[in-house]
Amino acid sequence: MRYVMMICGPESNWAGPEAEELMAAVGTWWEKWHAEGAIVEGGAELQPVSTAKTVRRGADGKALVTDGPYIEIKDVVGGFILLEADSMDEAVAVAATWPGIEAVGDQVEVRPSTGR
Repeated sequence: MRYVMMICGPESNWAGPEAEELMAAVGTWWEKWHAEGAIVEGGAELQPVSTAKTVRRGADGKALVTDGPYIEIKDVVGGFILLEADSMDEAVAVAATWPGIEAVGDQVEVRPSTGR
């Protein structure tokens, strides 16, 4: 089954002097889990929320596009990874090794795919 692993935290976690060291650790993490078949080809590091557009239903029922995220929040999704696992417990075990959890306090959310 496929799971989406979303990396969440303040954008400042992924910038500055710590980011280069963290990205090296992420590369090692990626290689390990990809070789074991836990990472499906796909996923992406996302650009800052300042580059986002939010599309929602406007008062007239038509799409309304605004700059940036719809809600101002401290923690944002900075990227996502597609995992392949036999169970949620297995997917969570992979996610629990994400280097950013220990290094900068990232949170990782894991959700099963609907398969559609």
